[in-house]
Amino acid sequence: MTQPLHAHNVGDLGLVADDDFEAATGESIERTLDLTTWQTGVDLGALYRRLEAEVGPALEQERRVQNVVRADIFPMLRQAPDAPAEAGVHQAKTADLEDVHRKVLFSGQLDTCDGTTATHDTLLLTVTQIGVCLISYHGNELALSQRLYRRDLRTVGADPIDEARELLGRRKDRAAAGVADKRDTLSELARRGIMTYAERATLLRRSDAAWRMGHGNIAPYELLTGSGNMALLAASLKVLRDLVAHKRFVFVPSSIKDRLLLTIGHALGPLEYAVIQTADQAMRRIVDGGRYNPESSRLAESFVDDIGHQIAVGVYRASAHSPATPFFAHVDHVHEAAHIAIADSVLQEHRGFPLSIDLADAACGAMFGSGTFEDAVASAYREHGEPVRYLPERNTREK
Repeated sequence: MTQPLHAHNVGDLGLVADDDFEAATGESIERTLDLTTWQTGVDLGALYRRLEAEVGPALEQERRVQNVVRADIFPMLRQAPDAPAEAGVHQAKTADLEDVHRKVLFSGQLDTCDGTTATHDTLLLTVTQIGVCLISYHGNELALSQRLYRRDLRTVGADPIDEARELLGRRKDRAAAGVADKRDTLSELARRGIMTYAERATLLRRSDAAWRMGHGNIAPYELLTGSGNMALLAASLKVLRDLVAHKRFVFVPSSIKDRLLLTIGHALGPLEYAVIQTADQAMRRIVDGGRYNPESSRLAESFVDDIGHQIAVGVYRASAHSPATPFFAHVDHVHEAAHIAIADSVLQEHRGFPLSIDLADAACGAMFGSGTFEDAVASAYREHGEPVRYLPERNTREK
């Protein structure tokens, strides 16, 4: 129950043994690689039959495991080494959810923030647009945006040959144009780190609501490492300290990699939630594996020591047919936070995910989506007589 709540780097992946592959898929890697065993074309009948044959037994096995988890694992949650005081499984009552709807959600006492990024990457120029939207059920809305323009070389050399050599040298070390590459730390900093910071800073500094809701892990990998930038790290840790000090927050990720946490979540019944652990150990692993200068390392370690045990990690189910959904909250207000997340999620019980986050995401998409952004970029190229020469092939493909 203490797995990292962030994605692994490719370099962290281990080798997959042939026996492991066969145990997981039911066939040897040699058979999978033999193209004579592949189907020609699309046989929908065979696809449906195979899906039914695989899904049925998997569901039966999972239901058996869920019964064991409820009977044997749930009672042990309170005894886990990193369990907060409120650890365990709890039931949200309908009357309490109605109270949350009336007094928190629909009275304007909850602000929700989400962000989006769009990137235009060509040989000439990389433009990254970052947008965040703060919304509430009271109808209040705030939209903020920033655009970063990156060129491989901004100085004009006195010698054209030296200028060309420097430009070629810089481009050699970058990924192919239009290809995401996490080794390109400057692009990753702009694409993820700054947006993630802006979401949390907006919740802290631009909201007057009693409760703040965010999308994702409250203290994600991008901010705990500064995405490779120590100035972003220092600013992020300050914002996160103040946001955690506010206490009345709840963060809900779309997904996590922690299958153990999800297994516990899927054993929950409708309107149940489990408080499982604090974020201390997962945050500590991120910091221990990060690259910092000495001063920044002390900042990050101090942050984990002071803040990690204050953040509770839990999971809930909003309805009988919705998936398990993780959440992060302050240990002192974890029950209120869980009720707010569930109350917001039952407004769309087929998804079991907070409606306000979806609304903030939709607002960001409408204002800062890739369509309008790409149209503006394409217009600039046309103005300078190069409408398609530097655009990626996908941008000029007929829809």
